[in-house]
Amino acid sequence: MNAPEGGSARALKDTAEGRDGTGAERAAGRPARRGSADPVRALMHRHHALCAHAVDALEIAAGLEAHGVTDRTAARFRHRDVFSLAEELYARVPRADQGAAAEAPGCGGAAGDRPAGGPGAGDEYPEAGVPEAGGGPVRGWGGRCAAVLQLLPGAVTAATVAALAALASPPGAAPRAFPAAPATPAVRTAVGAAGVVLVVLAVRLAVRSGPLRVRHRGTGAARTAALWACWTAGYAVYGDWLLGQLLAGGPDLPSATPRADVAAALALSLAVLPAAGCARWFALRGRRALATSRGLEEFAARVRPLLLGATLLFLGALTALLLGARAVLGSHGAPAPAVVAPAALGVLLFLARLLAVHGFPEAAATGLACAAALEALAAALVLSARLPGLTPLGLPVETLTTAAGPAAVPAVAAGVAALGLLGYGLRALTGACAHASAPTGPAGTPRP
Repeated sequence: MNAPEGGSARALKDTAEGRDGTGAERAAGRPARRGSADPVRALMHRHHALCAHAVDALEIAAGLEAHGVTDRTAARFRHRDVFSLAEELYARVPRADQGAAAEAPGCGGAAGDRPAGGPGAGDEYPEAGVPEAGGGPVRGWGGRCAAVLQLLPGAVTAATVAALAALASPPGAAPRAFPAAPATPAVRTAVGAAGVVLVVLAVRLAVRSGPLRVRHRGTGAARTAALWACWTAGYAVYGDWLLGQLLAGGPDLPSATPRADVAAALALSLAVLPAAGCARWFALRGRRALATSRGLEEFAARVRPLLLGATLLFLGALTALLLGARAVLGSHGAPAPAVVAPAALGVLLFLARLLAVHGFPEAAATGLACAAALEALAAALVLSARLPGLTPLGLPVETLTTAAGPAAVPAVAAGVAALGLLGYGLRALTGACAHASAPTGPAGTPRP
């Protein structure tokens, strides 16, 4: 029977140091207890499933890294680093695929001898499988169905905007691109609420398929991240109006009519498709780097530019969508912060989803929570300044909005949080365990 896959680094240390009678006890002249003379053999049994299903040595290194095995631990197995230890494990453990040529136990198999599409070849990204050397073409990332699902949020948002414009929104809020027809405020409110619900459902469908689907289950961080994502997205649409009303002494409820940033809502919903494309590009290039790198440091050096490139690529696509949406809807004269704020939020949401997809949902939730907290803090400071003696509390927000407009608050909040997640991702997403073919530890296991 194989040892459990989640063995701790302490157990590996005990095995390597000869607690089974093969190491320090024998060197000290004490009678050796029964045990194997080969400490790596015990490690093979402990991680047999990981080694048998791995497509390369770096995937085994990713699993060992996720379980806390470091270069210092590998040195106790007479290896210079974790990758060298993983190479021996990969060479000695037979592949699990029974259809492949049988390997004798203890004999090494070259990477080119592995069957294309073997176990783990596309488990993590089945829609974005990476071919083995000499294999067939790369499969699509979900085909037409996935592309339709990722276009759905933008289509639903555009339909909602068109419907509200046709129902004659209040003066100044209706886009000039659509004709108007009279309707009661209750009807417009009902149409808007229905549109919001449909957009949320469409986004949920889009992120549950293709490269944006989270495959690391077992924690409540995904639900927490979804809550903060809804807050930040809602603030991007209605936050400027709300903060302007608070600074002016309002809002005058219940007669106040919220004014939405329609261009930001439309651009962010349309950005789901380029986000999926950039996430797929990063996953594919990361898996290829994992297959060709000869060490963990070399792999990290290759992945860092990929992460920066994917982020910049998405930022460029989102900026183009924002400028296009404002031009179509007749709000192309908006100040720069009105474009920077939704762009910063889009990058924040993209990085958060990328971290969640690759096994770091807690970090994603933390970044979104920080942005939401800063936005809520700005509104709370303005409200607190109305109390006697607390007027100075609102001065920072008033100064910032006077200089750059109400959109400066979400721009700063989302920008700071996005930079924090990018810095975290440059460390977390450059580890081999973030690109393993399948989760290498129990659900909820923190990753290095």
